[in-house]
Amino acid sequence: MTAAQTVFGSLKHFEKGHVDVIDDNPKHYVLSNVFEVASKSKPYEKVAVGQNLRYVIEAIRAEGTSPWYTASHDESALIMDGTVEIHLIKPEKALVPDSKEGTVKLDSEPKGKKMGWIKAWRGHMALLPKGAAYQFRSAAPAVLLLQTIKGDHTIERWADICQTE
Repeated sequence: MTAAQTVFGSLKHFEKGHVDVIDDNPKHYVLSNVFEVASKSKPYEKVAVGQNLRYVIEAIRAEGTSPWYTASHDESALIMDGTVEIHLIKPEKALVPDSKEGTVKLDSEPKGKKMGWIKAWRGHMALLPKGAAYQFRSAAPAVLLLQTIKGDHTIERWADICQTE
């Protein structure tokens, strides 16, 4: 028996895998490579790579400074490649109603108390608390996965990223 070898992908080096379907339609399965998706994305596009009901996992290419965002629910960011700073502000007043789902892009930095910042790299996960405003900053291209609820800024490119045969 040969030993399994784990190979970590990155934005600069990845291999796209595939699903071997035995007795089913491959369109019933999702197989996307987050590094491939990020390599073809503009900075801070939020491309869905997984979905379960209203919840999504979005692949994001972090490069430079993002706009400010908030959500009416907790979100989490998992850094897959590179290093990302996440700056947090507790706004003076609620920026979105509790009924609004998904990430909301803000026009500018909100007024409020600075909560600090997180420096995270491959394998680190950060919680983005409900109601907090946050901004990503990355000096070099990086990749993160955002766990959130599908919203106005979620981009669906299933036909481009999913295995079809």
